[in-house]
Amino acid sequence: MNFFVHIIINKWKENSMKITVLCVGKIKEKYFTAGIAEYEKRLSRYCKLEIVEVADEKTPDQASENEERIIKAKEAERLSKYIKDDSYVIALAIEGKQLDSVEFSKKIEQLGINGVSHIVFLIGGSLGLDTELLKRADMKLSFSKMTFPHQMMRMVLLEQVYRGYRIMKREPYHK
Repeated sequence: MNFFVHIIINKWKENSMKITVLCVGKIKEKYFTAGIAEYEKRLSRYCKLEIVEVADEKTPDQASENEERIIKAKEAERLSKYIKDDSYVIALAIEGKQLDSVEFSKKIEQLGINGVSHIVFLIGGSLGLDTELLKRADMKLSFSKMTFPHQMMRMVLLEQVYRGYRIMKREPYHK
């Protein structure tokens, strides 16, 4: 690679969007770990990606509503430590807005055009996200009315972010 091309690529990466996926719990399944690693690698061309995992709380069987609220509040406290005031926060939530891939791509692109340099995606634990975090979110995003395991959602989210960048750059990607 010639010297000037190297400088241009590095300068572009310096100015690129930072995307943080802030999530509860660790990935246990190797197939999810492998898929996530693949999308991390692919996304490195387009953005600065960071994945932050916080510990999940053990949920007892037959937990009461109050116990569930306490669990979500503890997880929210851990997540909140990583959210900066100037971050644009998108919470993954069933009650959120559903977008198709093109709309999602345009949303990320528009945020960049409007000067947003850091997007934080929140993925809750098995009980979802605490109401205080949902209130803090600048946007609630739903991938479906169905419920998915939070480990799977991490990979699905990364795939859609990758697809979004491919759409933005008008690069081919399978449909």
